[in-house]
Amino acid sequence: MLWRFVDLRPYKLSSRILWHLLRQYLRNSLRVLKVRGALYSMRKHEFLSPALLQALGKQCPSLYHLCLTQADLRRLPYDCIPSSLKSMKLSQCEIPVVWFQKSASPETPRVLPQLQHLMIHNVSAFSDQHLLNISSQTSLRTLTLSGTYRLTDTGIQRAAPYLEDLECLVLRKCVITDAAVHFIGRHMKQLRSLEFSNTCSLTDAGLACLAALKCLETLHLESRFKLSPDAIVAVCQALPQLRNLNLDGIDFEDQTIHKIQASLPNCRF
Repeated sequence: MLWRFVDLRPYKLSSRILWHLLRQYLRNSLRVLKVRGALYSMRKHEFLSPALLQALGKQCPSLYHLCLTQADLRRLPYDCIPSSLKSMKLSQCEIPVVWFQKSASPETPRVLPQLQHLMIHNVSAFSDQHLLNISSQTSLRTLTLSGTYRLTDTGIQRAAPYLEDLECLVLRKCVITDAAVHFIGRHMKQLRSLEFSNTCSLTDAGLACLAALKCLETLHLESRFKLSPDAIVAVCQALPQLRNLNLDGIDFEDQTIHKIQASLPNCRF
């Protein structure tokens, strides 16, 4: 039996069970693996180990997506993550300060040379430095940051020059302002999809910076933004490829929404 897409999150696991699965069932056919750690369990003993992840990388060289949920990764070296990954998701995990950090030796190969898609959800330790580390070592196409309250405008500013190939950016519950949006518009010219949800502050001035994103096809603006209808129309009319506009949560009257729709006949709402 070939195990290709394996989701173990609903199950209570142990190190012994994972080693058994790895020895008996997880082979070169494995493409996707999703695992729930022991961060919130009663025993508090994390069963994910460097040896297990290194063995996973050797035995499953075709693994391209790894999803870790509620895992304590603070004792795991970053270089034990399988190098074959093209996509990684961390959700409600604990990570050390030095994660995603480049080796001091220039001869040491990059840890995740093929990584293109990174999703970080409610990882409280994820910081400006983490973003700079990972963006400077990879060619990300998709980046989702949700609930990363340590991420600031400075983090976006420093990482943006390394994210010029990014095609999809999602920022939810992040503490950023117009200053960060300026650097997104300045450097991330290949963006096709952009979402701002529940960020602290985005005004008309910041929104205007998005007019530089000529490849943008989808724009999602949600929640407590201080945006005027005229500013939304102006920036959207400056985006020739825009086809999808989501204004969920922005408190506009129906008449205002109809006015925006009439001004953007090529957009779906």
